[in-house]
Amino acid sequence: MTDQPRVVKTRIGPADHVFRGLSRTAGLLVLAIMLLVGLFLLYRGRQALAKAGLLKFLTTETWEPDSYNFGIAAVLTGTVLIAVVAVALAVPLATGTALYIAEYAPRRVRPTLISLVDLMAAVPSIVYGLWGAYLLQGKVIGLSRWLATWLGWIPVFKVDGYDAADPLSPMAVFTTSTFIAGIVVALMITPIICSIMREVFSQAPAGEREGAYALGATRWGMVRTVVLPFAAGGMIGGTMLGLGRALGETIAVYLIISPVFTIQPHILQSGANSISALIALRFGEATQFGMSALMAAGLALFLMTLIVNFAASTIVARTRSGTASEA
Repeated sequence: MTDQPRVVKTRIGPADHVFRGLSRTAGLLVLAIMLLVGLFLLYRGRQALAKAGLLKFLTTETWEPDSYNFGIAAVLTGTVLIAVVAVALAVPLATGTALYIAEYAPRRVRPTLISLVDLMAAVPSIVYGLWGAYLLQGKVIGLSRWLATWLGWIPVFKVDGYDAADPLSPMAVFTTSTFIAGIVVALMITPIICSIMREVFSQAPAGEREGAYALGATRWGMVRTVVLPFAAGGMIGGTMLGLGRALGETIAVYLIISPVFTIQPHILQSGANSISALIALRFGEATQFGMSALMAAGLALFLMTLIVNFAASTIVARTRSGTASEA
């Protein structure tokens, strides 16, 4: 006689049915809202897209919708560059802060540090923009000049019109740059990334932590072999969430940059642009067709953000982060 596995039946109560229905409704509502936003942008931008054509819209640098010569090549490049600079600066800062709060800070100090980090996320973006435009910009020019002097052989750090051998070379070429805007946006997204990483670090399995210590690991050795591998997916998710915020940042970037409608690959050089800043700049003066062109630009930003988030979810799903420990 062969043993048959016992069938376990679970009776689902009314409360579980209600909770499941509410959760499913909330998820479907979020998807419906996203779909409606995309359809609205497509509907409002269809006239401009039909006139310009998708390929020309993606490859044209100038923005003159009233003369039917417009595209997002320049602003799309600027959007990506500002976001990349912001993420490159924010991720190391957020990771170090989250690790200190979760693993090294004394217990009595942790609530204060968490509150300070969360308070940074509550500061309005216009405050960051004013701070960056009127205080940070003047302090960063020296760093920009140093980078251009010693790393100018790298194309991204090259500055046209700057001669490192000339002490009287104008400093105005370093103002209102992608680099300065990226620093400000980095400070804005750091609290978001830090909060997510801190939560993931604190959920690392206690059994694996104790096992690492039992094998003679130091605090850093435990963090490196247990906490960081466990939190890889959460770190990627937090980074992508910060990237999504950086791609769509508007007011702070609008206050700092000097808009240009040519592809500007030199991050230290004056002149930059982004899709969100373009919409804020031209929204008030746009004609009916110009508004359609702005909606088409907004649709491109919307789709780019969706792609980033879907890529992040795919990466997170393939990582070990969040798996339970058997120890």
